[in-house]
Amino acid sequence: MVKIFLAFSFLFTAVTFQCAGQDISGYWKGTLSMRGCFPENNIELQINAKGNVLAGDSYHYQDIDNYVKKNFRGSFDRASKKLTLQEGIVTTYHIPQRCVICVKNFELIYYREGNKETLKGYWSGNVLNSTLSCDGGSIVLTRIRESAFKEIPEIKVDTGTIRLDFYDNAQIDGDSITVMVDKQVVMTHQRLSAKPLTTYVRIDKNNTFHEIEMVAENLGSIPPNTAVLIITAGKNRHLLTLSSSEGKSARIRIIYDEDISKTGQTIAASLIKSPDN
Repeated sequence: MVKIFLAFSFLFTAVTFQCAGQDISGYWKGTLSMRGCFPENNIELQINAKGNVLAGDSYHYQDIDNYVKKNFRGSFDRASKKLTLQEGIVTTYHIPQRCVICVKNFELIYYREGNKETLKGYWSGNVLNSTLSCDGGSIVLTRIRESAFKEIPEIKVDTGTIRLDFYDNAQIDGDSITVMVDKQVVMTHQRLSAKPLTTYVRIDKNNTFHEIEMVAENLGSIPPNTAVLIITAGKNRHLLTLSSSEGKSARIRIIYDEDISKTGQTIAASLIKSPDN
């Protein structure tokens, strides 16, 4: 009997320790039941946990081309497994003009059943820079392995003009590309080589969102069409490797931030219409 009791005590302690030490960092996806401009209201929380302190980014989106990105902060009570999150600064958005932005709060409980991990609870919120409610309601998020936005890098810049230099990646094999900025062609049918294909982009400071797209005109002798892109923005340089095919282009998003150390403070208040995002 003593042995059974000790075994049970050990098992209980192990389970309790596992729950208490649970790392909730990662990607969590759910849906929101709310009226708005998106036919589908998806949300992704990218949680970074350090002890009981939580921080990260939230994406409210219809798809990867229509979304609002905000940062959040919060806390995790390991005894009750409760997460409390408050969205703060809007860092990026690309939504129809008729839409407005909703800043949300979440109260969630962590659950695990077998290999499935979920966050269940409630959300509430207000339209950006107002007291108008966004309704709110229940929500369930499930842990996912990868972000829906992983294939589209975001580069923050704090200058009005950036330089784009495209090079062939590794072996020169005859790759040709077309480059578009915000759906406008800035170079077309250009062959990549060891010398850069250079273009300059004027950043609209009244719009925090710009998208660069590289379209493969051919696949060269070694598919897929790959390029190295160096983005020069003031004193900052960003190096990316892009890969595109005949059916899929490569995209990068440029986010203008007047002061990168104070991300998002340049975003102006939206007109109050209806709480959509």
